Amino acid sequence: MTVLVMAGILIFGLAGYRLLPVSTLPNVDFPTIQVTAELPGASPETMASAVATVLEKQFSTIAGIDEMSSVSGQGVTRITIVFALDRDIDAAAQDVNSAIASAARQLPATMPAPPSFRKVNPADFPVYYLALTSQALPLSTVNEYAETYLAQRISTINGVAQVLVLGQQTYAVRVQVDPNAMPTSTCPPERCTARTACSRCRRPGS
Repeated sequence: MTVLVMAGILIFGLAGYRLLPVSTLPNVDFPTIQVTAELPGASPETMASAVATVLEKQFSTIAGIDEMSSVSGQGVTRITIVFALDRDIDAAAQDVNSAIASAARQLPATMPAPPSFRKVNPADFPVYYLALTSQALPLSTVNEYAETYLAQRISTINGVAQVLVLGQQTYAVRVQVDPNAMPTSTCPPERCTARTACSRCRRPGS
């Protein structure tokens, strides 16, 4: 009787083992945090040296980091930090926030806002890319349309978690002051900076 019971258990065990679901790509939720820093008008090289390097130096002191990578573009830097599986994501977020606060004094003073961070899931990868081109409009106008209209509409679709606009080229004006004319000018550098900042939203034809 015992032999029959053991044989039955063995047979059912082998049959059940073959029916177990096996995934070639299991959904593992790695504790991951993405940090975003923006400095309008800065080149990718400037973002990498003046922003990404400073932040990465602070983040490297956080315990439990498995991987850290950064991507710098025109006016923006994104740093992705992947922690060990046994690392609590909430505690890691607090450490990242403290590191950003510590690096604030070393970052460019012209940054419009301090770096932000959010928890992300590496399994959530982009599933749709949309390219915009125009032979009649400048790239800055196409970029404005993508950010202010298209991205806003796509983000309202049910199931869309995030919409990113890549390859931006925003409108910018570079003001070069003549240092020889400054002593006799009625507009000191501080006033020129203030006037440029106040009028940067107005463009010809707008």
